[in-house]
Amino acid sequence: MAEERPGADRAPKIDTSVPHSARIWNYWLGGKDNYPVDAEAGDEFAKVFPGIVDAARGSRYFLARAVRHLAGEVGIRQFLDVGTGLPTVDNTHEIAQSVAPSSRIVYVDNDPLVLVHAQALLTSTPEGATDYIDADVREPEKILEAAAATLDFSRPVGLMMLGIMGHIPDDDLARSLVRRLLEALAPGSHLTLSDGTDVSAARQQAHATYNRSGAVPYHLRSPEELGHFFDGLDLLEPGLVPVTQWRPDHTPFPVTPVTTYGGVGRKG
Repeated sequence: MAEERPGADRAPKIDTSVPHSARIWNYWLGGKDNYPVDAEAGDEFAKVFPGIVDAARGSRYFLARAVRHLAGEVGIRQFLDVGTGLPTVDNTHEIAQSVAPSSRIVYVDNDPLVLVHAQALLTSTPEGATDYIDADVREPEKILEAAAATLDFSRPVGLMMLGIMGHIPDDDLARSLVRRLLEALAPGSHLTLSDGTDVSAARQQAHATYNRSGAVPYHLRSPEELGHFFDGLDLLEPGLVPVTQWRPDHTPFPVTPVTTYGGVGRKG
């Protein structure tokens, strides 16, 4: 169990008047940590692009398979999960510590509702550790400094960045943020990244409407543009693909085509 941080018990301000991506995602996954404004935005999005529910579920199981592979076959014992969102099922620490109980996980998010639920995330096996950092992906130095209290950056880390880089529309800035985090990690570290793509006209239309709702805008990229986040890394097979096609195994849901792409790359 991580030590309590100063000010962790203060109640953050939660704005329930505008939808928020983490809460909408929670709604699509069937969770309860959302508000009517999020459900309304989620329903409107799904009317235009019904495939978003499959994409949300597919992304969750992609995370689980990637963490299971990294903790199992690769032997990674540390994970830095940036933009983790609200806790649901099969969170990174649960998957990693089920494979290797000594795994250490640091979650990073800046959503106040996630902060409210941080205590639920801050659970761990006695052998491992789990911590939560209240920070924005645009603050890599803050993330790295705080994460160093739990993670040993001289050893490989699994950097998880799922559904987060779409909130950074500037390509150069987005790539520089990922690159800065990777620079601090030891050889043998792996980047797991996924995001929505622009291959569907319906999804583009749904995001355009969503971006006018008052929520933090989300920028779709082409698969080719997403691929540049893995520049300089050794991309694991099968490469950058729709998340349901990345080393699929049994899931409670049908394996359906999705427009969210993901991959895992190794730092040499």
